Amino acid sequence: MRVMAQLAMVMNLDKCIGCHTCSVTCKQAWTNRAGTEYVWFNNVETRPGQGYPRTYQDQDRWKGGWELNRRGRLRLRAGGRLKKLLSIFANPLMPSIGDYYEPWTYDYDRLFSAPMQADTPVARPRSLITGRPTKISWSANWDDSLAGGPELASADPVLAKVSEEIRLEFERAFMFYLPRICEHCLNPSCVASCPSGALYKRTEDGIVLVDQDRCRGWRMCVTGCPYKKVYFNHRTGKAEKCTFCFPRVEVGIPTVCSETCVGRLRYIGLVLYDADRVAEAAATPDEKDLYEAQKRVLLDPRDPEVAAAARREGIPDDWLEAARRSPVYRLIFDYEVALPLHPEYRTMPMVWYIPPLSPVVDALAGTGHDGEDAGNLFGAIDTLRIPVGYLAELFTAGDEEPVRAVLRRLAAMRSHMRRINLGQAQDTSIAAAVGMTGEQVEDMHRLLALAPYGERYVIPKAHAEQGAQLEELATGCSLDYEGGPGMNGPFGEASGRPAPVAVENFHALRERQEGDDLDDAGELRGRVNLLNWDGKGVPDGLFPKRRRK
Repeated sequence: MRVMAQLAMVMNLDKCIGCHTCSVTCKQAWTNRAGTEYVWFNNVETRPGQGYPRTYQDQDRWKGGWELNRRGRLRLRAGGRLKKLLSIFANPLMPSIGDYYEPWTYDYDRLFSAPMQADTPVARPRSLITGRPTKISWSANWDDSLAGGPELASADPVLAKVSEEIRLEFERAFMFYLPRICEHCLNPSCVASCPSGALYKRTEDGIVLVDQDRCRGWRMCVTGCPYKKVYFNHRTGKAEKCTFCFPRVEVGIPTVCSETCVGRLRYIGLVLYDADRVAEAAATPDEKDLYEAQKRVLLDPRDPEVAAAARREGIPDDWLEAARRSPVYRLIFDYEVALPLHPEYRTMPMVWYIPPLSPVVDALAGTGHDGEDAGNLFGAIDTLRIPVGYLAELFTAGDEEPVRAVLRRLAAMRSHMRRINLGQAQDTSIAAAVGMTGEQVEDMHRLLALAPYGERYVIPKAHAEQGAQLEELATGCSLDYEGGPGMNGPFGEASGRPAPVAVENFHALRERQEGDDLDDAGELRGRVNLLNWDGKGVPDGLFPKRRRK
């Protein structure tokens, strides 16, 4: 048993109102720069819908994540080392700018400099990539709140997997919002896809990051990520992705998206996992068993043997205490209401979700029934008043029973707490019907509805004295072992090896990102790295200077 720590997140979809505050604050903090205009580390999708980028969940098209070969071993859907090396200069398995959207600004100067005329001048949109006039036809939230419409829902890859009955039910029933960030997977396919070893998974907390100095812009990571949460900065020629706000969590502060969430639907905590079990769990033959297999990889921090093994691996005692108080662990194991997003991708995602229940209550109330009564709620769930099949395709690879169990527990919590709030006698049968006690239901209600800041975010601070020891001593991909499917080995660089910082690269990238001119990449002083040059202009140092006679 090799115990490792992982920062994880749970989002309660029952509380998301689709306000996009998390997206805006993340944008301001991380991607408010040239080259990242179309990049959203955090985005909120309306379900059913196409998502961002469009139809990213269609792995038959994009080839993201892992699959099993004929011998039952894991391999990248997009191909292994040899295939990547043969196609390293041409990667068609990647969304185009049209699948995201071409970022734009407006020609505001026209409003002020236009001559006197009969008509009011118009600020026309201009592309932030080419600087030319463009037509706005798509954006990150283009289908916001339009779920169920035949124009949009028909392109939803998840909806295509469920029955026609459920599709019709969705048109009559409800929509819901799905906030998404990088999953910071236990078995990240983006890390295994990178030929230059630029992506790595931090040993101390499991956050997946991009080494900007080592990135060569091959964009194999964009293809490899099934959630399409790795982006290409067209200004710097580098890959970028959600960092889990590591400068904040290292000092015990939650991520920007969590801190500013209006609905308080996000929970952050530490979980422990056995790194030696990841490969076996990810290679589980039946996709419907992957949810339980992933749970078996996670360890009980209250177990003395686990704590002892964690100490041998150098995990500090205060981190173990944080793991014992983790709201993420409680929601996954104690209350069993959190589910992973698309476990069938076999990446072992570590951002979990509590599926929505609110629309069932609204639908029942609209028919004149008591929407909070346990019997009515249980009956509504079992009769598919809420499309369990669609939720199952999102969170449990199509297995409806775990989703139904979660919804029944949430329904039991509502009915149990309603009786208490109305001063009625407790009905022990409500909690017993879902395998819980009344005390457990009340504890779950406190965490989901009333928990203060300190209970929602249990984030241990980084230990500065371990900095030199932990600096990029990353595990990379959990399957990067001898003969494994990752890119490490003779055909790829080891992602865990520290690389010296190239000073000229730092200054070149900084100047290019700070440039406001769409047509000028800015001057690059000193030596020029051609892999970082975007072809705009003639930077200083590209050609030798002429000697004066």
